[in-house]
This record gives sequence, structure tokens and C-alpha cells, in this order.
Amino acid sequence: MSAPRLTLEHARASDAADPLRGLRSRFSRPHDERGEPLLYLCGHSLGLMPLAAREEIAQELDDWERLGVLGHHSARRPWIAYQDELRPRLAELLGCRDDEVVMMNSLTVNLHLMLASFYRPVGRRRCLLIESGAFSSDRYAVMSQLQWHGLDPRECLIEIAPQSGEDLIREELIERVLAERGAEIALVLWPGVQYLTGQAFDLPRLAAAAREAGALIGFDLAHSVGNMPLALRDSEPDFAVWCSYKYLNAGPGAIGGCYINSRHFTTPGRQRLAGWWGNEATTRFDMSHDFQAGQGICGFQVSNQSVLSTAPLIASLAMFREAGMARLRAKSLALNAFLGQLFAERLPKLHVVTPQEPARRGAQLSLRVGGGAARGRRVFQWLAQHQVVCDWREPDIIRVSQVPLYNSFEDGFRFVERLQQALQQNP
Repeated sequence: MSAPRLTLEHARASDAADPLRGLRSRFSRPHDERGEPLLYLCGHSLGLMPLAAREEIAQELDDWERLGVLGHHSARRPWIAYQDELRPRLAELLGCRDDEVVMMNSLTVNLHLMLASFYRPVGRRRCLLIESGAFSSDRYAVMSQLQWHGLDPRECLIEIAPQSGEDLIREELIERVLAERGAEIALVLWPGVQYLTGQAFDLPRLAAAAREAGALIGFDLAHSVGNMPLALRDSEPDFAVWCSYKYLNAGPGAIGGCYINSRHFTTPGRQRLAGWWGNEATTRFDMSHDFQAGQGICGFQVSNQSVLSTAPLIASLAMFREAGMARLRAKSLALNAFLGQLFAERLPKLHVVTPQEPARRGAQLSLRVGGGAARGRRVFQWLAQHQVVCDWREPDIIRVSQVPLYNSFEDGFRFVERLQQALQQNP
């Protein structure tokens, strides 16, 4: 006997039983110009605003107004030590030591800083390995780094694409390339979750393959942090970078993050692009002509943090600690399983590009509708005109994410209803 067809009542019952349902009310809920609530499924691009973010920013503005420069030492959360509260909470999300993680700059700036330190082409080992569908900013950074070293990307950039007829890159293909060309590869740069397909990679497996080949490896975790459980202490990449405006909900243009494995803190001759905030904190204001690197990853900082773009992250990280990543992950999997059952029942011809296996996906699902890219774009535009916030990525992908901090089972049900209508209206 087949299972009963899912209904709105099923969605509401699941929401009523959700132990994390109270977090939803602690985020902003976007509305259209008529005041109608939007169905927001775009946390993979920009997370919603924690309501407490306004209070955190207001506190810093008040202290700036009240104290001026004295706020560096006397603000309620002194600005010079602003990182001290963030690092332990970030270390929990990343599964690493406190002294291996820091918030600074932006994702691509941090990527350039890390490439300057870790991409050191020597002799035959001078190639950079990336995926052929890498996010454009990562690709631009890698290409410019190759050119900065006077190297020809046509010779020194190795790109891995999915096998013919497939959308996803198999880990065994990456391992094969590393085994065959490892002696040429200086550095691997790989995403934790691929931005277009939503595919999550086995990071310990990739890091082990890179080490076996004698190459260094860095991860772009922009679509992973706050989305997937991470344990960098197990995979031990050489470095990682990420942004905080997606699943970390820190706001547009928010501060970026960086991880460096502690084994590199004492590596002889490890180069870095230095700035005064990377100097040892106790002598930073001596203004010495000689740079003395700070302890751990702090020694790789360049400039002091932007307090106003960091403050919202404090509000968001408090909720991550309260909810716990294990419970958030369990809800994320349940939301996508519910959505998958709805697809099977109501939209059996819809192609979900994202892997079905839970370990190989996060919150994001990448959808391809039948009929080609032109029809897919029309369907996306219809959704946008009917209060659904998701996004379109070339050549033919609609991306949606049910973020467990603030999305509900009813959100998923409503989305499938509107997607059905969009497909009917755009044959």
C-alpha cells in the first residue's frame, strides 16, 4: 500500500513538531511592495537578517558616538579585541582550534592572501588544480595569481570537469588526476559545496589525495559554513576561506573568514603578505619597522576588522550555538526529504541536479526543468512575480535553499505548489 500523498496539514504538523521552530521568528521576513510576505528560499545567496543584528550594530554606533577613539579599549565590546568572542564560536562550526580561525577582509581578498602564502610554484611543481565550473571570483583569483608568477594559465591551470553526460564531479576522478599529475601540482583549490549544483564533497578524502600527491590544498567553504557539519581537524586542509553573508546571515558584504592549519604556524620560510594587524598584539602599537608575526592565524591578518560589518555575525553565531549544528543538520535533511517526496508525487519529471545522498548535499537544491534553458528562465521569472525568492544561474539552473534556522516545512509545500503553477503557465 502506497504512502498517503503529502498535504499542507502534513507540513504544518511537521512544523509544530520542530524543536527549532522558534528560531524563525527571530529573523526578518521580507515582504513585497503590497506588504505580502515573500517565500524566501535564497539563503544560499544572502541569508536573512537576524533581528538582533540591529541591536548589535546600534550598540557599536552608540559606543562610537559616546566614546570616539576610546571605544577601541572602552566600548562594551572593545574593538581591538573584537575577534575574541568570534573565534571560539567559529571554531565550533568549522571543527578546528580557536587559533586556526579568524574573521577578516572578504572572501576573495582572503583567497589572494592565502594563495600568496601557499601557492609557491617551484620547478616542475607549478600547476594549480581547480574544477572547471569554479565560482567566477575563485577562477579570476587563480588566473591572476598564475599570471602574477609569470606563468601561462594554458600550461599551469588544470581543470576537472564532470564526465560526459554528467552534472557532478566524482571524487575518484579528482583522485585519478592527482595520482597521474601530482608531481606537477603545487596547489589544489576546491569547494566544500559546489555553488551551481549544490554537490557536497568528501573533504577528508580530497585532502588526503592532495597530500599523497605532494600538493597543498585549500577549500572555499562559502557554501559550506553554517550549512554542512565541518570537521577541519579531520580533513586538515592547509587553508580555507569563506564569506559570512550566506548561511552565516551576517548581511550584504559582511566580513570574510579564514582558516590556516596550525602546522603552518611554525613552517620555516612560510611567506605572508603582512600588515600591522598581523603584528604581535603586545607590540603592535610600538610602530616598529620590523614585523613580528602574531600568534597563530592572527599573524596572517593585514588590517583591523570592520566592526560594523562584523557585529551582525555575533547575533547569528549566538543562534548557531543555541541550536547546535547537529540539530540544524537534522532539520535540513528533513526539509529536503520532505521536498523530495513532494517532487516525486507532484513533479516527477523535474530534474534535481543536486545529489540525492544526504552526505553529498546541503540545504541547496539545484533544479532543472524540462524544455530547455528558455523555458527554465520563464518558470523562474514567473516564480519571482509570484512572491518566490530563489535564483537563476546560467545555463539552466534554478537554485533554492530551505535554511533550517528560518525556513519551514510549509515553505517547502508552498514552493512546490507555486512551481507546479509556474510549469503549467509556461508549457
